[in-house]
Amino acid sequence: MDGIDVPQYFICPISLQIMKDPVTVMTGITYDRESIEQWFLMTKDTTCPVTKQPLERDFVLTPNHTLRRLIQAWCGANATNGVDPIPTPKTPLDRTHVLKLIRDLGVAQLCQKTLQKMEAFCRYNERNRKCMVDAGAAKAIVFFIIRCFKENKSSGVEEALRVLHLIWSPTSEMKILFQENYNFIDALTWALGCETENHVATRTNAVLVAKDVVGVASPNLLERLKFEFLNGLVRTIREKISQAAMKAALYVLIEVSPWGRNKWHMIEAGAVFELIEMELQNPEKKMTELIFCLLGHLCSCADGRAQFLGHAGSMPMLSKRILRVSNTTDDRALHIISLISKFSVTSEVVSEMLRVGTVSKLCMVLQADCAKYLKEKARDILRLHSKEWNNSPCIAVYLLTRYPR
Repeated sequence: MDGIDVPQYFICPISLQIMKDPVTVMTGITYDRESIEQWFLMTKDTTCPVTKQPLERDFVLTPNHTLRRLIQAWCGANATNGVDPIPTPKTPLDRTHVLKLIRDLGVAQLCQKTLQKMEAFCRYNERNRKCMVDAGAAKAIVFFIIRCFKENKSSGVEEALRVLHLIWSPTSEMKILFQENYNFIDALTWALGCETENHVATRTNAVLVAKDVVGVASPNLLERLKFEFLNGLVRTIREKISQAAMKAALYVLIEVSPWGRNKWHMIEAGAVFELIEMELQNPEKKMTELIFCLLGHLCSCADGRAQFLGHAGSMPMLSKRILRVSNTTDDRALHIISLISKFSVTSEVVSEMLRVGTVSKLCMVLQADCAKYLKEKARDILRLHSKEWNNSPCIAVYLLTRYPR
């Protein structure tokens, strides 16, 4: 389009791009629908961006069909110059249409097709998603998922979970709907174990929704999570359902680990072992940070440390990651080593830390260009067992004796 003069009245005053769906506000100024809706959503201000005149509370965006046809004709005439055609926009979703979709969701013969329509509307733009939330679609979908769980019918669950994740927003209505919804947590637990035709998508969407829900759940709900729910999340990691599912599962487990007996349930489900196995596969940086964060939580109790030390690759993996990933990983790794050195140490563990290079890495931290508090952590660990490590050829004696104990 370089060198082509675009008529000024084809340009949206907000995006400064050719309008695809021109709409006019009551001040007479025309904008591209997506741009003006995003403007109102982001600024929370109902004034005309150009004239600064206030708009009525229930103002209407009037489609400018004449201008849209002119733009389409101009784009068609300049197609040879590299101008992309402008398709006729879809009719905007309104509350009446959403309410009809919600009614259709309750009809067994129509629910599958209705969910597909909902997903298409959600994916189209932010306005549609907001319209669906405002009309109560989230509540209807939650009840649909709970009904499927109670009737043990998996048809439509995958689509329902996907739509719920797409329209998710942490509004006060969402918080009220989910903060103590034990039935929905039971339904998610069921979905995490569903063996549907496309179980990967179903379980992935179930974990993504679980991540949304725990962000607004009440302390009462988080304290009363059942073993089956947490075991389902650990199973997602064990079976490597999908990258998105594993990352979301880690987020959920980290978020709920401080509450109630959740840590013990995770350990009972074998979470520590699975996290070590996952890290040994050399995942991406963010995944490693999440793994180490969760391991730090689980190793705060004796059973977690025992499970950690029971894995032959735990200490070598921990040592290898120090100073190689990020400050966050270094912090959690030193925290885990500190917990083991203080509360779960044996002569075998002390010897292993020396043998696999943990002690050498702690010395490297003292000399590396890293945060002061990390150096202090490393120094404290070295002081704890300096007698056992003093005569080792892999560590300079002055590093252990320079500072008084």
